[in-house]
Parts: sequence; structure tokens; C-alpha cells
Amino acid sequence: MKKGLILLVLVILITGSLLGCQPEAPLEQTSNPPSSPSKLDSINTAGKIMVGTSADYPPYESVDESGKYIGFDIELMAAIAEGMGVKLEWVDMPFDSLIAAVQENKIDLSISCFNYSEERDQQVDFSEAYYTSKDAFLVAKGFSGTIAKPEDVVTLKVGVQSGTVQDDWLTSNLIDTGLLKEENLSRYERVDQAALDLQAGRVDVLMLDEVPAKNLVSQYEGFNIVLSAELSTGPLNIVLPDGDVALKAEIDKQIKALQDSGKIEELAQKYFSE
Repeated sequence: MKKGLILLVLVILITGSLLGCQPEAPLEQTSNPPSSPSKLDSINTAGKIMVGTSADYPPYESVDESGKYIGFDIELMAAIAEGMGVKLEWVDMPFDSLIAAVQENKIDLSISCFNYSEERDQQVDFSEAYYTSKDAFLVAKGFSGTIAKPEDVVTLKVGVQSGTVQDDWLTSNLIDTGLLKEENLSRYERVDQAALDLQAGRVDVLMLDEVPAKNLVSQYEGFNIVLSAELSTGPLNIVLPDGDVALKAEIDKQIKALQDSGKIEELAQKYFSE
């Protein structure tokens, strides 16, 4: 009986010893999933950058009679592409389609007199600012009212380009507050359409960026800016894919180089000086 018990204990001890000598199972190695390649990589590989714009907003961006893209943003982007060492390809589309086009990878980025807004920042990223602008209220010949402050337009028929920060400002500050009736705000896909309606008297006043407003004053007899203010506008930025750190760093680097060299100021003098 004692011998059997001793043998059993020995078997248990030997078995335990053997099990203790077994190598531990190797731990599974975990690795972080590879990060998405930057748009900058595909731009450099292709040797070209596809840029979206709404070419109906002179002197920032428009198309001349020969079909050539011209304007402040156009020349600025051309200088950026040159600094990157890639060709520039333009894609013209309605302004309110540009951010979605960046999100859906239809274009690499967009420059089209964009101002930063919190709503837009939820969808895309922005470059560092390259210029600063103001808002303007534009009327046509024969306008007999008074617009001394923005709220004075609430009794008028107002026009604005759809999807712009001016559209956002009018909606948030006048429509949503009940000061301006929804039916008295006309939204336009293109600024030239809005200008024709202003000329024809279908709207009383347009709200838009001050620089294009000045351009319309030079084009249409009797057009007049009755009020300029920094309401929705401010710094202008290039729209970039959300979270693309490498592309943002490259575009910011090019903007700074053009600021330091005086190129941006040169373009401002060319297009904005009265």
C-alpha cells in the first residue's frame, strides 16, 4: 500500500516536472493596421494634381473667352503645383459640390474662395490661410432702400450663392431666427445667375464676397456695394481630404513659400487693386 502510494506520488511529480519544462506558447504578435496612403503619394506618382473649383467667381476663378482658367486662386494654385513639381488639372463644378468631391476622392483638393467654418471642418481639412476677405451687400441701379447694417435686408428679396459661408450666415442669423422669410431668400448655383436676377429686379440685394462684388460693379452699370463687413468671411483656405497630414503639410509649405517670396501679394495687387 505504501509502495503504491509512493509510486503514485513519483508519477505525479515527474509528470508535473515534464509539463513545467514545456515551452510557453508564443504570444500572438499584434500589429497596427497600415495607415492609409497619403493623397500626396498618388499625386507624386501620377505627376499631376486634380483640383476642383467653381469657375464663376471672378476675380478669384473664372474662364475666359478662350476657355482658359484665370483668376487669383487659379494663379495661386498653379504656383503651388509648380512648387510641388507636378502638373495641374482643373475640374469645374458647382460650388456646393466641391467638398463632397474631395470626400469622395473625385478630386485631390479644392480652391474656390473657401472660408473655414466649423461645419465644413467636420467634413474636410483646411490649409493655412492664404488671403483674407470681407462680405458685401450688392444692389442694382434704382435701389431706393437703405442698408446700414446686415439686418436691414430682412424686408428685401435676398440672393446668395448656394453652399457659401454667406448662405450659412443668412440662414443662421436671419432665416432660422425668423427675421427673414425663407421665400425671400433665393439661392443660386452660380454667381452670374444671381447677378442677372439682381439686374432684372427679381432680387433686391446680393450677399457675396467683397472682391467678386467689386468685379460685378465693374461689369454691370448701376451695381453698387452698399455695405461691406466681416460677417461670415475672413481667411481663405484650400480644402483638403480629412486627416491627410502629409498633403496638408506640403500645401502649407508651398503657401508659406509663396507668402515669403511676395508672390501672393503680387497676385493680390494684380487682381484686387482698384
